[in-house]
Amino acid sequence: MRKLLLLLCSTLPIIAFAQKANNQRKPNIIYIYADDMGIGELGCYGQQQIKTPHLDQLASEGMKFTKHYSGTAVCAPSRCMLLTGRHSGHSYIRGNYELGGFTDATEGGQMPLPEGTYTIGHMLQNAGYVTGAIGKWGLGMFDNSGNPNKQGFDYFYGYLDQKQAHNYYPTHLWENGHWDTLENEFFLVHSPLKPSDTGQAAYDHFIGKEYSMDKLLEKSVQFIKQHKDQPFFLYLPYTGPHVSLQAPKEAVAKYIGTFDEQPYRGNQGYASTLHPKSTYAAMISYFDHNVGAIMELLQQLGLDDNTVVMFSSDNGPTFHTGGINVDDFNSKLGMRGYKGQLYEGGIRAPFIVRWPGHVKAGTTSDLLSNQFDMMATFAAIAGIKAPENDGINILPTLEGKKQKEHHDFMYFEFPERGGQLAIRVGDMKGIKTGMKKNHDAPWQVYDLSKDPDEKNDIASQNPQFIKQLDDIVKREHLRAHITEWEFIDPKTGQ
Repeated sequence: MRKLLLLLCSTLPIIAFAQKANNQRKPNIIYIYADDMGIGELGCYGQQQIKTPHLDQLASEGMKFTKHYSGTAVCAPSRCMLLTGRHSGHSYIRGNYELGGFTDATEGGQMPLPEGTYTIGHMLQNAGYVTGAIGKWGLGMFDNSGNPNKQGFDYFYGYLDQKQAHNYYPTHLWENGHWDTLENEFFLVHSPLKPSDTGQAAYDHFIGKEYSMDKLLEKSVQFIKQHKDQPFFLYLPYTGPHVSLQAPKEAVAKYIGTFDEQPYRGNQGYASTLHPKSTYAAMISYFDHNVGAIMELLQQLGLDDNTVVMFSSDNGPTFHTGGINVDDFNSKLGMRGYKGQLYEGGIRAPFIVRWPGHVKAGTTSDLLSNQFDMMATFAAIAGIKAPENDGINILPTLEGKKQKEHHDFMYFEFPERGGQLAIRVGDMKGIKTGMKKNHDAPWQVYDLSKDPDEKNDIASQNPQFIKQLDDIVKREHLRAHITEWEFIDPKTGQ
C-alpha cells in the first residue's frame, strides 16, 4: 500500500501538469461544411423523414442558430466569403466561374483565389495552428494561385474542382497537389440513360468501388490523430448531399420503402439512380455518420473538451435537378427560394456550435449572423487580433455573454441567375432580381418577423427603407474584377 501511495503521489503532479498544459493550449477548431444541405434537413431543425442523430446530438450538446446565413447562394463564392471574412460586395470570388471541363483530361477548377489573399488558414497558421482542409475546395487548382497549400492550409485532401465533385466515385482525389488514384473507372456522370438501358446493371454503371466520403473521413481521422498534441484547425467541406445521387447500397437500403419514388434516368443531369429519394436521404445520413465518427474520435483522444466543433452549409438546398425535389423533404422549412436565389430558402443556413465548458448545452440563438463572421470569431477563440473583415465576433453569444457587436445590415449580391441583390436590416429585407436585364429593377420588401416566407411585398409602404437600401448598395459595392460579375455599376456592367 505504501508503495502504491508513493507511486500515486509521484504521478499526480505529472497528470496535473498534463491537464494544465491541455487547458492552456489554444482550442482546436473544426468547421464542418455541408454542400447544398438545407436548414430543414436536420432533425434538430424539424426534419421528420431523414435521420441525423449525430448532428442532432451536436445541437443538444451545444448551441443552434436560427438566423444564420451563408455568404451567398452557391458553392465557390460562399467558400471564398467564409475563408476571407468578406461579404459578397467585397469578395474576390462572387460566382461559380468554371474553368475546364468534366473529364479528367480537361479538369480545370474554378476561378482561383489570387496571390495575396489572406484566409482564415493564414490567420490561424500565424497563431501557431497546424491547418488542414479536407473535402471540396472549388477555389483553384494545384498549379495556380488558388492552390489550398498556398492559401493557408498545411494539408489538403479532396476535390479541387467542384465539377469533379458531382461524382462520388471519381478516378482520383488530390493530396497536397498530387493525384491520388481511387479504385474507380471513369464515367461521365452527366450521361442520361438510353431507352434501351434498363435493369439494375444500367444504374450500377454509376457506382464504383471507393466512395469519396469514406476517403474524406479516412484522411480526417489521420489528420486529427497526427496533430492531436498541437492546436489544429480542420476545415471539412464535405460534399454531401450535393447531387449526383450516389451512396453505398447498404446505406440506401435503410430508406427503401420509406418513400413513394420512381427511378431517375438522368434527364436533368447527374447520375441515374433507381431510388432517388432514398439515395438523397442516405447521403445526408451518411454525412451525419461521418460527423459522429469525428466526434467519437475526439472523445477517444481526450480532445473533446478543448475542441470547438462547428457545422453549417454553403447555401440552401438545391433547386429541382438531378432527380430530387427538396420540397418532398421540407428542406427549407417552407421558406421561399432555393440554391442560386437570395430569397431566404437559398441563403438561410443551419449553424451548430459545440464547445464543452464554453457553449451551454441545448441552447438556441436568434442572433443575426453569417459565415463571414467566422474570421473574427476564430480570431477571438485563438486569442489573437483579427485582420480587417466584414464580420462580427460572435464568441460572446457562444459563451452566453452580452453580444456587443451586431450587424447593422447584412449585404448580399449575386451575379448569377439574372443578377440579384439582397439586404437584411433587422427583420426587414429588401431584394432585387433580374438586374442584368433591368438595372433599375424595383426593390421587393419583406418583414421577416411577420412574413418569413417572403410572400407579401410591402415595398410601396416603405419608401424610406428603400432609400436606406440604395445607400447601403452605394457604400458596400466594390466593382467586381471580371465583367460577368459586374451587374450593379453601370460604368462597368454588361
